[in-house]
Amino acid sequence: MAQALADRCRAALEQELQRILNFPVAPGSADCVAPLLHHHMGWDAHAPLAAGKRTRALMVLLCAGASGGRWQRALPMAAAVELAHNFSLVHDDIQDESALRRGRPTVWSVWGRAQGINAGDALFAHAHLVLSNAVQLPPAMRVRALQLLGAACVELTAGQQLDLAFENEARINPEQYLRMAHGKTAALLAAAAEMGALAGGATARVRTHYRQFGAHLGIAFQIRDDVLGIWGTTASGKSAASDIESRKKTLPLVYGCSVSPALAAAYRPPAQGGAGTAEIIDLLEQAGARAYAEAREQAAARAAEDQLALAQPRGAAGSALRTLTAQLLGRAA
Repeated sequence: MAQALADRCRAALEQELQRILNFPVAPGSADCVAPLLHHHMGWDAHAPLAAGKRTRALMVLLCAGASGGRWQRALPMAAAVELAHNFSLVHDDIQDESALRRGRPTVWSVWGRAQGINAGDALFAHAHLVLSNAVQLPPAMRVRALQLLGAACVELTAGQQLDLAFENEARINPEQYLRMAHGKTAALLAAAAEMGALAGGATARVRTHYRQFGAHLGIAFQIRDDVLGIWGTTASGKSAASDIESRKKTLPLVYGCSVSPALAAAYRPPAQGGAGTAEIIDLLEQAGARAYAEAREQAAARAAEDQLALAQPRGAAGSALRTLTAQLLGRAA
């Protein structure tokens, strides 16, 4: 039942997103941003099934239903969250010079950097416009949803700024890294959960529990992704040691380099005398980096579960929300 509800939510969300971004495009037209947006959203011939999981938007819908409301009422909020998330992905691909996302060419790699920036801007604008146009919602609810989305986008860009700055920092500490992760990953999940509870008619106290649930879940999810980026398998969706090969600053590596001078020296780029992947993994294990990261992940996961329990999600949506949480934490059967 939980999976069936999640599938219905995703289908309704996809229909809503396509309605929002369904601009008329003349055959052969080169003067409309729609083809770029449709490509990024996974609606064109390049990879029609690679549209993403819509996790943050699904969080909005399930939190609305679990709060006692109709999840359909939250569709404008869910669409806004998904569009905001995708604006950040389009820009992130440009900043990271990533040629592929979800197995297909990124927007900027096909249409160029300038058009990629413009496409991201369009998604950002539509994220806010869909809430402004949601006249079926009470005005006060629309205003609050816009405030939550705007604040999350500010935190997201602040997190991205830190992430970019860290590329030029030889050493950062775990708390600096977690501040960055809160902005890049947790802030939008926190806003998604609170917006869903808002649409569901939850009290201010319950909305706070949902917000804290989303924030802690985002941190746990990011740390788990960091661990999989080093010790994951292809079955997990991450190639083993991919983060080491690209010299990313993830939590295990940030912690390991902060306690092990040998690891810090080994983690320099290969052109500067850095070590190979196998040696770095061995040094990470010696430094206790995996155990440290997994302990931080488990602490964040427990905090998320505690806040969700305090929110008292109910009904089929509550069951689906708990299932989604388990999936994000890698605990689903």
